[in-house]
Amino acid sequence: MRKRTPLIVGNWKMNKTRAQTLDYLNKFVKGVSGIASREIGVAPPFTSLVTASDALKGSNVKLCAQNVHWDESGQYTGEISPSMLKDYNVEYAIIGHSERRKFFGETNDSVNKRVKGALKSGLKVILCVGETKEERESGKTQNVVKSHLIGGLDGIGVQDLLKSIVIAYEPVWAIGTGLNATVEQAVEVHQFIRTTLDSIYGAGTSDKIRILYGGSVKPENIDGFMATADIDGALVGGASLEAESFTRIVDFKEV
Repeated sequence: MRKRTPLIVGNWKMNKTRAQTLDYLNKFVKGVSGIASREIGVAPPFTSLVTASDALKGSNVKLCAQNVHWDESGQYTGEISPSMLKDYNVEYAIIGHSERRKFFGETNDSVNKRVKGALKSGLKVILCVGETKEERESGKTQNVVKSHLIGGLDGIGVQDLLKSIVIAYEPVWAIGTGLNATVEQAVEVHQFIRTTLDSIYGAGTSDKIRILYGGSVKPENIDGFMATADIDGALVGGASLEAESFTRIVDFKEV
């Protein structure tokens, strides 16, 4: 019996026009309408949020955003505020994704500010952590993941953590590369994340926190990841871009 409700989220990144979004969601919503006992989300690009919001009304699929700014308004060209996202019925915001860190200069400090801004507005957060190939090969995985957790959660109380935050472990070397961590590698880091959360917030806290795996998740490997007690779902990139593929991932088989 699972302790925590699984969460499967598709991160479309910079893909799909409004027309493509509507076509996809018309198929996907029908395909997953009968799937229960798990939470489902999609994170389209900002330009498709209004289309997705309308298409998802009355469905069992939650709308997610790929990022969010920490302020409600201001001189931040190109940014999107929490209230703007809530205007489209967005429930979750992905924060701290490795591509934001790599290409757009995100730091633990900016990630933490975004987390606090999201929580203040009532958005839930999917906080991403994970190491690069070089960091893993040099034995720094735990140090990097711990710094992401401590930095991203700085000043966040346990009640906000339990109510509104999901952690996503995404080994950077497995994102968009076709590589993925083995189940054993993923579980090892997930357990380390739980140990770290317990050290910050108190023993047993991590039993109530969902931790997702992300990194070349596919229909062919989702069942293996979800067969473990410490992996509570997946943040899916490329394999979420086809409705049939993502439906199979959402409909993972319990073993």
